[in-house]
Amino acid sequence: MAETREQAAIEVAPNDLPVFCPNPQMPLWSSHPRVFLDIAELGEARCPYCGTRYRLAGGPRKSGGH
Repeated sequence: MAETREQAAIEVAPNDLPVFCPNPQMPLWSSHPRVFLDIAELGEARCPYCGTRYRLAGGPRKSGGH
């Protein structure tokens, strides 16, 4: 059965980069191999294992600056 409601994204701050899943708040029983997600360029990414969405607070980061 397909999920009818879109799960809310987990918002992460720029100082929390790099983002990985499973994140520290997830229960141990739901663990899968750790995967790092590149959210800086698009401002959002989805875990390929569990489908958890992560969104970067403030949107995508501009490249080429400090």
